[in-house]
Formats: sequence, structure tokens, C-alpha cells
Amino acid sequence: MEGIPHPIPRTVEEVFNDFKGRRSGLIKALTTDVDKFYQQCDPEKENLCLYGLPNETWEVNLPVEEVPPELPEPALGINFARDGMQEKDWLSLVAVHSDSWLLAVAFYFGARFGFGKNERKRLFQMINDLPTIFEVVTGNVKQLKDQSANHNGSSKSKSSAKVVFILLCLYSFYMHLSYLMSN
Repeated sequence: MEGIPHPIPRTVEEVFNDFKGRRSGLIKALTTDVDKFYQQCDPEKENLCLYGLPNETWEVNLPVEEVPPELPEPALGINFARDGMQEKDWLSLVAVHSDSWLLAVAFYFGARFGFGKNERKRLFQMINDLPTIFEVVTGNVKQLKDQSANHNGSSKSKSSAKVVFILLCLYSFYMHLSYLMSN
């Protein structure tokens, strides 16, 4: 993926639309296009990344060569674990890393264009109103909705799932930073 091939979002709404487009592309890769995605992630190839693009498409490619990259990079080497795990577990792992990357990109744009507390809060709420890629890929979206309906509006299970998701994203983000700092 070379640089930023699309217009750079500058408002909360533009960043959110960029997020939704990238998210849609990643969901396609991990669901409807899963066979094509699986084939492109050959463990014999170099470190590959899954990119979601703002136009709702996706691509598997090598990371950008410029250091530091213009945008945060997705998880590196997703292809290496492919054959060492069950497919659904591997897809779930890629989904968690994709969620983390999407948050990093969205808040990168927020920081770059000086979003204040209220803009960041609004962006985070808009993002949280959507199911995560992990929830979509694992089928937990429907389950979470059913659980919250069964608890008469109780959001305990939904909020605990979000806490787990946030912790996974923080871990993934930490791993990205550790990798970048070691090179």
C-alpha cells in the first residue's frame, strides 16, 4: 500500500466515513471473500498485512517501506500463523488486529487534525455504535444483541465484551509499538 491514495479526512464525520469504509473492506475480506483472502496469505511469502481501504475494498500486501509510515500499519505477518491454527481462530486473530488497526488509524487522523475532547468522544461513540470486526467474524454480534434484549436492557454483557475488546486492541496496539520501536 503506497502512502494515502484517498483524500485525507479532516472532520469527525469524514474520519468516521473513512473508518466505516475500511471496516467494510476488512469485513468483506474475512467473510464473503474469505477464500480469496486465505489464498493470498501464503505463509511462504514475506510479512504480509491486511489493509482495509476507505472505498470498502481490501488488499493483502507488504507493509510500506517508509519509516515511520504515513499511517499506522496493520498487523505484520498475518500469513505466518495461518497454517498453524484452525481457520476460524486465525480469522478471529486477524479480526482483532484489524479492529485495533482501525482504531489506530481513526485516532491518528483525530490527533493529526487536533480533535478536542468532544470530537474524540463523539468519534469514539460513533465507532462503538458499530459491531467490531471481531464480533462480526465470530458471530458474536447477534449473540450480544440477544443477550442485551434478554436482560431487559441490561448492558452488563455488552459492556464486558467491549472491555475485553478494548483490552485486546490495547494489547495489539502495544505489540505494534513494540515492533516499530525495535526496528
